[in-house]
Amino acid sequence: MHSYGHGEHGPAVAEIRSILADLGLLTSFANEGDRAEFDHPTEVAVRTFQQSRGLSVDGKVGDETWSALDAARWRLGDRALYHSMPAPIIGDDVRELQERLLEMGYDVGRADGVYGERTARALARFQREAGLGADGAYGPQTMAALRRLGRKVIGGNAQALREAERFRHAGPTLVDKIIVIDPGHGGSDLGVVVPDGLLRWTEADLTYDIASRLEGRLAAAGMRVHLTRGPNPAAAMSDRDRATLANDLNADLFLSIHLDGHANPLADGVATYHYGTSDGVVSTVGERLAGLVQREIVMRTKLRNCHTHAKSWDLLRYTKMPAVRVEVAYLTSPADRERLVDASFRERVVEAMMAAVQRMYFPVESDVPTGSIDVTSLRTLMRSPA
Repeated sequence: MHSYGHGEHGPAVAEIRSILADLGLLTSFANEGDRAEFDHPTEVAVRTFQQSRGLSVDGKVGDETWSALDAARWRLGDRALYHSMPAPIIGDDVRELQERLLEMGYDVGRADGVYGERTARALARFQREAGLGADGAYGPQTMAALRRLGRKVIGGNAQALREAERFRHAGPTLVDKIIVIDPGHGGSDLGVVVPDGLLRWTEADLTYDIASRLEGRLAAAGMRVHLTRGPNPAAAMSDRDRATLANDLNADLFLSIHLDGHANPLADGVATYHYGTSDGVVSTVGERLAGLVQREIVMRTKLRNCHTHAKSWDLLRYTKMPAVRVEVAYLTSPADRERLVDASFRERVVEAMMAAVQRMYFPVESDVPTGSIDVTSLRTLMRSPA
């Protein structure tokens, strides 16, 4: 869709302002139709909404922000919910239902606001146990049954416990584990581009180089590795398509590699992102993976530590396995760029990611200090029996 920002007018702006007003983010609102203006209070409200939802904060309404606004208008009970293919129902009402089912001990996966097959199966199981028709759809009878029953799970977040237990049972060896590595951008989308004399450095090329090096090292160690793209794809994939690819491959881990850019050349450092929202919904294992990747890269490269952050980007929201996006460094920073164009530096980044992946499969009580894994001997470690 067209990205709407400050100074624009029209019915789409009126719709945006209406949703923001319903969410309590605009204190004064009049439905002005075609004359509605994307004014300064609207921009502030959009920024506030983006911050609260873990989106990129730019004050503009593009595809991702519009999808989040559209989802935010729904409350549980406003409409019937069911598993729809190929386009699932998305909304805050779906997330409310998922959270309710999780509290009662039903496995819907993450409470991501997407009414997928897993949510439908969990609801159908509840319906069977409540003596209802098990159609996996949320209607008036199911609504009434859910309201009558209380919480079953105590002693912690049910989904976090499930995620942690799955990794514990997987064992420490990485042989035959499936990882999807996603080099950011590609096709006509080059990402951050910086001219350098007669050369031109692009985010798409450098992230593919890092991803292909990591692919080779992990494949040699016994993992089943898939890249989301080649060096020169015909077209760029959307983040949702990349997530769908990882889900279809039934991957155990998803690692997206990007470089950052900023108008200020002094901006530098590495940051890592995992799925999470401002109201506490988070991928616990994804958060652990983000922390391991971040700490290993900082330790082995001495890049500035910009820490880990929770975001609800499509890439992290729609992946069903622990997923992170790492912004390795700022291509627009002269200091970071000098490092990035050095192949030996990119090898250190790869080694850091390898160490983080291995540590994911160590039990927490058997974890090792950051920077202590010798990745030159990692193949033997990875191939040892569980």
